[in-house]
Amino acid sequence: MSPKKPKTCKSPEEVFHNYICENEDLSVGIASIMTLMHTIKNAKYSTLQELRETLHESIKQMKQTDHPVAAITSGCELFMRFITLIEDSESIEDCKKRMLARADIFLQNLNESRGTVARIAQKFILDGSKILTHSKSRVVLAAMKEAAAQNKKFQVFVTNTDKRADTMETELRKAGISVTMISDAAIGYIMEYVDFIMVGAESVVESGGIVNKLGTYPMAICAKEMNKPFYVLTESFKFSRLYILSQDDLPDEYKYSPSMKKDKVKLSMVDYTPPIYITLLFTDLGILTPSAVSDELIKLYL
Repeated sequence: MSPKKPKTCKSPEEVFHNYICENEDLSVGIASIMTLMHTIKNAKYSTLQELRETLHESIKQMKQTDHPVAAITSGCELFMRFITLIEDSESIEDCKKRMLARADIFLQNLNESRGTVARIAQKFILDGSKILTHSKSRVVLAAMKEAAAQNKKFQVFVTNTDKRADTMETELRKAGISVTMISDAAIGYIMEYVDFIMVGAESVVESGGIVNKLGTYPMAICAKEMNKPFYVLTESFKFSRLYILSQDDLPDEYKYSPSMKKDKVKLSMVDYTPPIYITLLFTDLGILTPSAVSDELIKLYL
């Protein structure tokens, strides 16, 4: 089913917000790209330079919301690179048509990417598997549903970190999957009993590491210490040209939402998991080792 179209809105921020609110299964990255497509169709501009400035303003507005900036940034960067690879045209209307045609192809590929990742990852889920995951990831949920559809019986442990974790539990139960909610404090205890870990990512950076919901990093450290495979499931549009080596390298806009900036004591919403703790990444480009990420980034931005 295709996502609902947003109601008539004045600003890209409102368009973005409505896409997410009206399409619960829509990822933040794809919602941001759909917002840029909406901008191309409806904004007023007479030159390509004006269009680029308008698109960058749309991105800026989306980053002012309380949605993950890492996902917005990576998706929008790749989209901008893809649609602007056109030669000068005789008219702005011709450019607009060609951009939208490329954008439609780009969006179609993205809409298929989650299913591709799910089909690849579900092969690693065997009968009797015990899996640990962190809160909710749409692509992890899709992989588990795919495995359940193959009549595989397995158990999932979900960290009870927020309301999204509750949604993950509900969706897994609907799919007939055995699920147990655990606290973050129980990760070390439960790690002994699980076979592997599956998490999503808000962004995959050049180092081969990932930016994801706070708590992913300690989970990965614990998995490494106990020799448990740590798998990351992610679409390639989340690959970002950002080189991070430590938590200090995370941009503030990734760590704190606009509403958090008023707080005197702020705790980051995300953390960085270095590539040394990641076993494999399941992507729509195939199964990758962390060291292969930089090569794939070069291909994406050529």
